[in-house]
Amino acid sequence: MMSPAHRTRDIERQAGYLRPEHCAPPPLRDGSDTMWFIRDGCGIVCGVITWFLVLYAEFVVVFVMLLPAKSVIYSLFNGVIFNGLGFLALASHAKAMCTDPGAVPKGNATKEFIESLQLKPGQVVYKCPKCCSIKPDRAHHCSVCKRCIKKMDHHCPWVNNCVGENNQKYFVLFTMYISLISFHSLILVALHFVFCFEEDWTKCSNFSPPATVILLILLCFEALLFLIFTAVMFGTQVHSICTDETGIEQLKKEERRWAKRSRWMNMTVVFGHPFSIAWLSPFATPEHGKADLYQYIV
Repeated sequence: MMSPAHRTRDIERQAGYLRPEHCAPPPLRDGSDTMWFIRDGCGIVCGVITWFLVLYAEFVVVFVMLLPAKSVIYSLFNGVIFNGLGFLALASHAKAMCTDPGAVPKGNATKEFIESLQLKPGQVVYKCPKCCSIKPDRAHHCSVCKRCIKKMDHHCPWVNNCVGENNQKYFVLFTMYISLISFHSLILVALHFVFCFEEDWTKCSNFSPPATVILLILLCFEALLFLIFTAVMFGTQVHSICTDETGIEQLKKEERRWAKRSRWMNMTVVFGHPFSIAWLSPFATPEHGKADLYQYIV
């Protein structure tokens, strides 16, 4: 005997409960609607904080540790690496924030649209009562974005956006590059302390010794915290991609109703096919090529 929850879920999936007459026609898209940005106060604040912390790390690394260093090669080598990784991290953050994660057209559950689908007799359609759209398989509604998102993993306030089918690559790159610059900055802080212990502190920085120590301790705390957080998130995302199961699907323990693919195929679906250096670039849109994309009903 099924539980009430199961009965409710089955009722919501029956085509007779779609009630398309309650939906307004979908709004027409124009040129001004191409920019994707979520107007959420908490997400905007978190995004600004993220950029501020990265720029703070840039300031401390460049002006406190690298420029006062005696070795030009040491400063140039580490400066290029750190600033390059920092630029890629911020670019990945911007792409993850301003890319449509896979929003389902809002208000498309109209009678005319359903008839245009030419559904087979008895075929089930799914409707989201919150945004009045026909939901493809593996799509979930986000209360912050107020849209149904294809293959939604979770809503991340730090990028002020959902992590979904279209921007998961950029979110993974963001966590990877943040963890790398955090690890790099920890190494630079450790080396700076070692060098300064052997010499006069006034020659180790353009700032006073107390100010230098405070700036380095704050950077060390920030880098350690971000390293742990982003490294765990990066590993979680890679595992989710390889198993082809989103965070919401794992949390809800949803029954697998989609085709099983190899781990490599799952990676190419997110990052593009075939493998190339473009996998590491936030400016390259994934090219799927021969990779099989997810087939949705709508």
